[in-house]
Amino acid sequence: MSAEAPPLLRVEGLEKRFRELRAVGGVDFDVRPGETFGLVGESGCGKSTIARCVLRLIEPSAGTVAFDGLDVRSLSAGELRALRRRMQLVFQDPTGSLDPRMSVGAIVEEPLRIHAVGSREQRAARVAELLALVGLDPAVARRRPHEFSGGQRQRVGIARAIALEPELVVLDEPVSALDVSIQAQVLNLLQELQRRLGLTYLFIVHDLAVAEHFCDRLAVLYLGRVMEIGTREQLFRAPQHPYTVALLSAVPVPDPDPSRRRRRITLEGEVGAPPPAGAAQGCPFRARCPVGRDRDVCRDIVPPLAPHGAGQRVACHFPGELTAAAG
Repeated sequence: MSAEAPPLLRVEGLEKRFRELRAVGGVDFDVRPGETFGLVGESGCGKSTIARCVLRLIEPSAGTVAFDGLDVRSLSAGELRALRRRMQLVFQDPTGSLDPRMSVGAIVEEPLRIHAVGSREQRAARVAELLALVGLDPAVARRRPHEFSGGQRQRVGIARAIALEPELVVLDEPVSALDVSIQAQVLNLLQELQRRLGLTYLFIVHDLAVAEHFCDRLAVLYLGRVMEIGTREQLFRAPQHPYTVALLSAVPVPDPDPSRRRRRITLEGEVGAPPPAGAAQGCPFRARCPVGRDRDVCRDIVPPLAPHGAGQRVACHFPGELTAAAG
């Protein structure tokens, strides 16, 4: 991964509205070739909606999604179908994402068959290769999904996602439904596949420990907006947005002494819903923010996602003010 390389994926001003509800509001980020870029935040913050807009599984309401210079939103159905070979998805639920009526071999072969890749014999050989690549015995190709554990089913889903040799793989919380010990195995597999195949990941995650272990850069989301973007080291060592600071203060620390010394930032109120399109503006985090709750500028003006140091961007009128308080 090179910081100088042009982005493989660039998202600018992305919005998604469901009737009057704005689920995603003006999101900007880019993903560089070979990196793992994480979208992190509480449930309902718009992470999965953004991922589906990027893949055009649902239509964005506004904004630009550019993949390797191609405007994804302007593609015809045929052009989008061809682009599917280069952009794939691993689902959160390894059980619900696999057709129980099909063998795992047929499931892994399906994208090859849909895109008319190779002969029947060549596809069978490719399925065996893919199963071995994700740590499964090719001899299990005739079995059905219910005969496998959750971790094995997710390996099948990963094999299906990489069957067409994509450049970008969207990982929609791929380990959140698995036991902790199995999570580590699947994450290690994904990292090994990234090294071997040169994959780029857009990683949807809510577990900050997983995000710190797995991601190169991250965007922190709140109510459909990006609060902060930075490298793993920047966000976990020197977070600048009050929301990022509060999230990190809630992460358990294995050593009990630092845990006792560290100040826990308690957010008041509920996350709530994104504001309707056209509603009064201001910082979306203001009502729960220990820094901006009573400040007029936070009530009246949406903070732009502005540069803050090398490579870090923060959507806050008072970045860094809460960082020292968290200790």
